[in-house]
Order: sequence, then structure tokens, then C-alpha cells
Amino acid sequence: MTDSMPSRSAATDPTLRPRGDDAPMYDLIELLFFAYRDFVGDADRLLESYGFGRAHHRVLYFVSRRPGLTIAELLEILRITKQSLNRVLARLVETNFIEAREGALDRRRRELYATPAGERLALRLAEVQTRRFAAALDRLGPSGRQSAARFLSAMIDPQDDGGPRRDGARQP
Repeated sequence: MTDSMPSRSAATDPTLRPRGDDAPMYDLIELLFFAYRDFVGDADRLLESYGFGRAHHRVLYFVSRRPGLTIAELLEILRITKQSLNRVLARLVETNFIEAREGALDRRRRELYATPAGERLALRLAEVQTRRFAAALDRLGPSGRQSAARFLSAMIDPQDDGGPRRDGARQP
């Protein structure tokens, strides 16, 4: 497909067609695809040695960053089905990277916690990805981190109430 050829869905869906001078930003779209590929690829190589994939990484990341997160909250953050989460979560629990405990206030609710092994793996994954961020931010100069954070925050759907707040704190 060339840059001037719209995809079939853009041709048939008026909400996807460029308006006026709003031509598709193929250059940025492609850069995002390649940046994401390499960003997650670093972690993928480490996860592979554990027999884990990207879904395991996402679950481990949020559980380690938000101890006591409930399954319902995790489903909301990840926007996946309970069936998809159960498969991944069961593997992380069985391999002793995450533990599920009864809720302190409501024993029917399961709260999730990273085990010490889970915390170590989550940290190793974060370090690998931090190195890639640091290298890229070094090339952007002193205001690079703030600009990158503003850009990435602006990419998040404004109606997303399960994501990070703009100040980085957890949503209530």
C-alpha cells in the first residue's frame, strides 16, 4: 500500500477519512509502530526466558505498581475479557509471580499483589524499557521528557477513567 492509497476501511467509513487538509500522518503512524515494536521487543526477549508474553507483562506491571488492585480494576485498565485475564493471571499465580488475596474489606473481592519474584521481574522489565526511554530522551535534550510525557498523555482517550492521571497518580 502506498502513502496515497487509503485503506479499504477509510474509503468506506466517513469517520476515518481525512477532512480537508487532515491528511493521514503516515510518518508518525509508522514511527509509532516501529517505536512500539522495539520498546516491547526489549521486554519480550526477557519475558521469553520465563515462557511469558506481553499479556503477562501488562498484568505484572499494573499489579506491581498498584498493590491490592482488584481483578475488576485490572480488567477495566487492560480492557480485556475476564477469560483472557484468567489464563494469564493463573499462570502468573502458579509460577509465584503474583498472589491473589481476600479483600480486607470485602472477602469476595480478590486483591492482587506481586510476590518478591514478581517485583524483581517487574523491576528488570522496567529497567530494560527505561534504558530505551533514557537513550531516546538524551537525544531530545533537556525538555524532552516533559514533551514526551505531554505527547503520550495527549494520546490517551480523555474519557479513559482507568488510566493514569496527568500528574501520574492512580485514578480513584
